[in-house]
Amino acid sequence: MGNIDFLDYNLDKDLIAQHPIYPRDYARLMVVHRETGIIEHRKFYNIVEYLRKGDCLVLNNSKVLKARFIGKNIKTGGKREIFLLKYLQNNKWLALTSPNDRIHEGDEILINENPEITVKVISKGTFGENIVEFESVLQMEDVLKYGEVPLPPYIKAKVDLQEYQTVYANLLGSVASPTAGLHFTKELLKQIEGMGVCITYITLHVGLGTFKPIKENDLNKHKMHEEEFFISEETAKAVNEAKKSGGRIIAVGTTVVRALETASTSDHILKPYQGSTRLFIKPGYPFKMVDALVTNFHFPKTTLLALVCAFASTDLTLKAYNIAVQERYRFYSFGDAMLIL
Repeated sequence: MGNIDFLDYNLDKDLIAQHPIYPRDYARLMVVHRETGIIEHRKFYNIVEYLRKGDCLVLNNSKVLKARFIGKNIKTGGKREIFLLKYLQNNKWLALTSPNDRIHEGDEILINENPEITVKVISKGTFGENIVEFESVLQMEDVLKYGEVPLPPYIKAKVDLQEYQTVYANLLGSVASPTAGLHFTKELLKQIEGMGVCITYITLHVGLGTFKPIKENDLNKHKMHEEEFFISEETAKAVNEAKKSGGRIIAVGTTVVRALETASTSDHILKPYQGSTRLFIKPGYPFKMVDALVTNFHFPKTTLLALVCAFASTDLTLKAYNIAVQERYRFYSFGDAMLIL
């Protein structure tokens, strides 16, 4: 299955969610049963009915940073935008700069008319991913308070950072939210834990590469973006114990799937891990660790949708997506959820 046309579907623009649902767990939940092909329509808080004692729920605890900075070139006064991608060291970041053709090495950009914060362009990359350095008397954690929420371009509404953050976000580093987890409330997680379900965390900082469309017509020629992640010994132990005792490993989000599958052995053992992955999960991939998946509804022709097709089968996934459109589910970051069993 090389041609990417199978990863396409029609979506009405008004189904793209602009705001989160409140309470978070009142979003709709489509439950897809892989063995029978049965599809149910529930609310997210009904997820407890599909979980069992001994299962292990794995979440991504990465925290979104205010990655977008607006400023002006100190010499010319021209407006500039800096979008942080990855922290390097000593206040240096890999960043996208805009308009990139007017950015030059050595440029100094004043942020938010604040004389305490300037950004110097250290070097320019080939694809607009440049190295910049913050020059400020402030600590980096305080500088980041002056950034803006890095919302996807399809969300036009004004949104507070906390609305775009999971309730269990802990380690700062993502430029986009691991959105499958936005539906959980602290109360719901407490209820799930009280049922005897193990809850554990991996850390994968989400980058913009996660959402890039596949540009190659042949899926097999697509080069996967690299993502760094961390799995602790504690998490590996919890997952392995659940797996060994017959519990299901339930991944919350595609980032968790990629982390777990990368760090798993062929005999279904999860290893502690600190490193990166370029794993491209597409139809035909043999899953080693993940038994169930909580995810949102994804863009057409993306690696995210390819992963879901690999897990649930292409036919069942596209059937579910077409039903979601007919039933007016909400799509993308603030949209409704899907539980694939």
